[in-house]
Amino acid sequence: KKLKLIHVSCCVCNADDAQPIGVGEDYEYRTSADVFVAMRCENCGLVYLNPRPDISEFETIYPANYHAFDFSAEDFGIVYKIRSRLEANRVLSWCKNLGDNAKILDVGCGDGFHLNLLKKYGNKSWQLEGIDVDRRAAEMAEKSGLKVHVGTVESLNLPKNSYDFAFMVQTIEHVAQPEKVLAAVFEILKPGGKLVVVTDNTDSIDFKLFKNSYWGGYHFPRHWNLFNRKSLTKLAEKCGFEMNNLTTQVSPVNWVYSIHNALVDFNAPRFLINQFTLRSTVSLSAFTSLDILLQKFGRGGLLRATLQKL
Repeated sequence: KKLKLIHVSCCVCNADDAQPIGVGEDYEYRTSADVFVAMRCENCGLVYLNPRPDISEFETIYPANYHAFDFSAEDFGIVYKIRSRLEANRVLSWCKNLGDNAKILDVGCGDGFHLNLLKKYGNKSWQLEGIDVDRRAAEMAEKSGLKVHVGTVESLNLPKNSYDFAFMVQTIEHVAQPEKVLAAVFEILKPGGKLVVVTDNTDSIDFKLFKNSYWGGYHFPRHWNLFNRKSLTKLAEKCGFEMNNLTTQVSPVNWVYSIHNALVDFNAPRFLINQFTLRSTVSLSAFTSLDILLQKFGRGGLLRATLQKL
């Protein structure tokens, strides 16, 4: 099946001056027979999919077995347990200065994985809410008692100046118009409120090695906008935020999927391909060790930005 594709320009500087840097397919879910092109803006460095799927193709490119709809201990075993511990420590560190009854919003909450960690380990008086455009994901989150708004943050008309803290973990790369999403979050945060954005890092070593086709961060055709320090800072400032902190974060996933994608393209045996997935404890552990080393040089697999509304 071929997807309906649309042509777009850079969401950061609105320029249409970009060069192709990568070409690939949906190596993970095989949702279409299309070949996709990653472009890099000559002005700000944003990497973006062009052309990209039309919004009407959403349920096609996010199939029912998409991992973010139900990342559970039953399906992912020890990987789930390890990631839960790591992510709990991270998200709690972001929220450590929040007081009683703080309102916290997860933009792109998926099945509620991070909100459930806050619910389990955080301040019991915190008011936790999520947003997701996919009803399937929202229903999974609601099953655990979470409050989830179905839709986009820019269309939901949430009360302005009302949230103390918001976060977007591996979300901004999926949205069509990141500038509208950040501007909407800016409006609903209280003055002094913060937003943490975690996203794939196009300044990483794995990107430089695999950018021609197989880089896991492309996640063809689901990642539409991919950032480095320069482009993410420009976007944040464009939307009214001050960049409070910008660093990198350890993640083995793009390393693992870069190899996975190459193996798929070379028609490697299925047992070998299966050693490089989200269920592969050996490969995930090995590349976590590598990324810890790279993190010491500021070259971790993910960017983590703390933005503040002054």
